[in-house]
Amino acid sequence: MVLGVGCMVFEVFKPGKYSAEIAVIGGSGLYDPGIFEKTVELKIYTPYGEPSDYVIVGEVKGRRVAFLPRHGRGHRIPPHRINYRANIWALKQLGVKRVIAVSAVGSLRWDYRPGDFVVPDQFIDMTKKREYTFFEGGTVAHVSMADPFCEHLRRILVETGRSLGITVHDKGTYICIEGPRFSTRAESRVWKDVFKADIIGMTLVPEVVLACEAQLCYATLAMVTDYDVWAEKPVTAEEVARVMAENVEKAKKLLYEAIPRIPEEPDKKLCSCCESLRYAVI
Repeated sequence: MVLGVGCMVFEVFKPGKYSAEIAVIGGSGLYDPGIFEKTVELKIYTPYGEPSDYVIVGEVKGRRVAFLPRHGRGHRIPPHRINYRANIWALKQLGVKRVIAVSAVGSLRWDYRPGDFVVPDQFIDMTKKREYTFFEGGTVAHVSMADPFCEHLRRILVETGRSLGITVHDKGTYICIEGPRFSTRAESRVWKDVFKADIIGMTLVPEVVLACEAQLCYATLAMVTDYDVWAEKPVTAEEVARVMAENVEKAKKLLYEAIPRIPEEPDKKLCSCCESLRYAVI
């Protein structure tokens, strides 16, 4: 079934009719990419239920790209209720091989300032009650998360951002908490001083793990919206929203320039994401 509204087309996804090689998962503040041409919105059914929203498929400088707002348009879904398995499964069904995940994060260090971007290279998981794997039985897999992010994608994001004059930090440990509440002051000091994490958010896990199980190259483009409460300044949702609104255009510009730089085939010297199950299945 196809329904046209203006220049947008809505359709129930059928395998083989639409495809995309790259996906962008939009975080808080990024609910519509605004950089696509020739778009169609697809309703995709998965064995794990409904994804967060319709998946928009279109073109960016000739590359086929899918976009999925992680929280749903209008920010309807809190981080602990996101159907991460359905989201990753839907992108895999479209033929996606690379995923750029945009996230809003708090900073745990003074030199990672609100408005800066971070492309993390490690994470710490402090979530509690999420669905973490596609392998629930029958086939058992233990994927390696020693280097959880695709180094090839990370370098492209960092280099593109810097070429645009955007402040992009090329390393960082992302600590993922359950949410939806923010940290206490005591917790924030633990994340900073004991765990030595650099940024804090609520949506990286299990998204990154599921992408690995699906053999998708995955990198996070994290935008610092505030200093977490270790800085003795209570964070508010209003502050996060304000900084995100001021910087979302920079994120779109970076994506628009970075996507065409992604080669059709990954550099195997920098990336093994697409072979993550090679030694994981028992």
